[in-house]
Amino acid sequence: MSSAPAPRWTLLVHGGAGILTRDTVSAQTDAAARAGLDAALAAGEAVLSSGGTALDAVEVAVQVLEDDPTFNSGRGAVFTFDGAIELDAAIMDGATRAAGAVAGVTRTRHPVSLARAVMEHSPHVLLAGKGADIFATEQAVEQVNPDWFVTPERRAQLDKMKANPDGWFDVDMKYGTVGAVAVDTAGHVAAATSTGGVTGKRWGRVGDSPLIGAGTHADDRACAVSATGAGEFFIRIGVAHEISARIRFANEDLQTAADAVLAETQALGGTGGVIVAGPDGDVAWSFTTPGMYRGRAGSDGTRRVAIYGEEG
Repeated sequence: MSSAPAPRWTLLVHGGAGILTRDTVSAQTDAAARAGLDAALAAGEAVLSSGGTALDAVEVAVQVLEDDPTFNSGRGAVFTFDGAIELDAAIMDGATRAAGAVAGVTRTRHPVSLARAVMEHSPHVLLAGKGADIFATEQAVEQVNPDWFVTPERRAQLDKMKANPDGWFDVDMKYGTVGAVAVDTAGHVAAATSTGGVTGKRWGRVGDSPLIGAGTHADDRACAVSATGAGEFFIRIGVAHEISARIRFANEDLQTAADAVLAETQALGGTGGVIVAGPDGDVAWSFTTPGMYRGRAGSDGTRRVAIYGEEG
């Protein structure tokens, strides 16, 4: 008598999209990014392979990326125009559609964990600015000195942007947002996203990452999505929810839905990428930039990371 197959789980992570080519990414950055993505996969894989939840897996995977200065979230986040660092994050549970998010936080080491605290320990979905910082201390979410987030590369990017009086936002056109989506052995999906935003953002700008339905969404009836890209356009399209809706109501497969919504976003002028996971274990990633930092692990033994478009 043959034994039943082990329950399936899948995890996808991303570290941002943009003008990422073999000519524009140094060998050092290439290696660091791949190592960081692999570490995030390992953290989430440890949760899922032991029967843990998709929600726990996406949180720990994003925590790893938030601590990695290669990416634009947590340590290594970009500077605002005024030389500060303001962090945004969101997390959503596809089983219950509970969600939490924060925007403009300044001292929380892992904004994704603060977003989860908002979801689980407040009556709200999104907290911003000073209030979010206060909530973080009340919830005993780990705090750090703002200098902990600073890296010389990000300061140089701000200087470069300010030197171009006609430039807006991220001069290198790299959307360094990080994120994770997963489906666990119970068939539940979850998504999490975290970012420092774009270089030179002003006036308390908030992008799509912490907005449920724009940059982050999870629904067991369809899929989990984490996005990275030109936030102003992703907000206008409602990218994450739009992908979910096409899967749920039009019966599109994940890849078709993701490709279609990103094409619509690009037609308006916005580029970027998404990772998508469905409750049946299907996954997809799609991007309209030359590359996207991305990785995948699964119970079938799949384990890969990629950066450039030609890597498939």
